[in-house]
Amino acid sequence: MKQIVVLGGKGGTGKTTVVAALAHLMAAEQRLVLADADVDAPNLGLLLAPKVLTSEQFVGGSEAVIDAALCTGCWRCQEVCRYEAVAAQNGVYVVDPIACEGCAACAYACPAACIQMVPAVNGEWHRSETRFGPFVHARLFAGQENSGKLVSLVRQQAQLVAEDQDADLILIDGSPGIGCPVIAAVTGVDLALMVTEPTISGQHDLDRVLGVAAHFGVPAAVCINKGDINPGRTAEIEAYCRAHDLPMLGVLPYDDAAMATMRRGQAVTEASTGPLALALQALWAGLRELIAGP
Repeated sequence: MKQIVVLGGKGGTGKTTVVAALAHLMAAEQRLVLADADVDAPNLGLLLAPKVLTSEQFVGGSEAVIDAALCTGCWRCQEVCRYEAVAAQNGVYVVDPIACEGCAACAYACPAACIQMVPAVNGEWHRSETRFGPFVHARLFAGQENSGKLVSLVRQQAQLVAEDQDADLILIDGSPGIGCPVIAAVTGVDLALMVTEPTISGQHDLDRVLGVAAHFGVPAAVCINKGDINPGRTAEIEAYCRAHDLPMLGVLPYDDAAMATMRRGQAVTEASTGPLALALQALWAGLRELIAGP
């Protein structure tokens, strides 16, 4: 079983568009499990129309709760809270669960022992079924943290499903940036496919996310989305890949069919035979050869 994560270093590079098309092409040849590791703003489900089979709460930390009956109003909790999560309301101190970081400083400092740390529900995760295969996805609630921990949970569950169904591939739609959720998504995979765009910021962010993959010893390959809108910058990225011995798996053209098919909730390769669909088919052919190995 191989694991492939699709990353981009920034939002809007076309990761989910590429993942949906690859899922369509892969599912026709191999047993596939899908995972959406962008738990802060998951959108792969918009194209997969998942049928949710099971849902679970995600408890990623704890939050402070003050027992008003025991509180003496000494304000010690408010004094030690660095996140301004404690406030007085009608003579009683209460904790704002959105602002609380779960550090427990208030609970340790309270002389009346009226503060308890309770599990905090930070989000939810789901096991679903799609037309391309099983799908594990999650959503972090607004203002909540521990996205990296939730991504790790999504990946763990995807691996369990893959083992149970004897799958050949796990395809992971990663999140933008280079932070905790990206680190949780890239560690231990067999290949990171980087989707970039021919802009200065796209090239800069590609370099950063390639650094993350290299740090964790994960092989990487690159494709350029909308490469024909800036041929000069595209040529620079291709030269960069050659200089760093990075496989360049394709230059995807701009195609209005992408937006049209996504509005219908379909992958580009499902409903189009245009230049972008053909380029995505070539991308899968190169990716298939790359993960097959020697």
